Amino acid sequence: MRRPFSSFSLPIFLLLSSTFHVAIQAKNLIPETCRTCAERDPNLSYNFCVTSLQAAAESHCAADLRELGKISIKLLKHNVTSTRQHIKKLLQKKKLDPFVKACLNDCFELYSDAIPDVTKALKEYKTKHYEDANIDVSSISTASTTCEDGFNEKNGVVSPLTKRNTYTFQLSAIALSIINMQSRLASGN
Repeated sequence: MRRPFSSFSLPIFLLLSSTFHVAIQAKNLIPETCRTCAERDPNLSYNFCVTSLQAAAESHCAADLRELGKISIKLLKHNVTSTRQHIKKLLQKKKLDPFVKACLNDCFELYSDAIPDVTKALKEYKTKHYEDANIDVSSISTASTTCEDGFNEKNGVVSPLTKRNTYTFQLSAIALSIINMQSRLASGN
């Protein structure tokens, strides 16, 4: 004998259906967003964008672009904080070339200044002050390139931060692209 849906099983079915729909939506949200970001910014790698956003556990539940924007800024914050710690460890090495040490000190200062900027950018993004968030994230992008450029001022010096600076730049580009998309959506353009 077949039992009809009970009043208890219908809400569970609806909950599972909506959860499944959100999971499908999130699965498509990241590649679609990254495709748009990479099309608008030739310096941004589509594969890096997808891989980075998918690495954040909360991105798998992101229901919309707005949530994905918050996640991108949080990824940037984690990267900036981690890079600052890495630079601090490098500076503790006893035998550092004086030029490299000077560059690392400059980078340490740049990344130290970037931490409050990214924290501020996240708050501004959450309150829909997209232009202000854009300015703060742009300054972080500039910090990563300024850091890298310092090492290039002397021939034969190899930056120990190239990979990390590239990641910071790419994560900044992702966040900026999403901030700009959100800004256009908010203004109706």
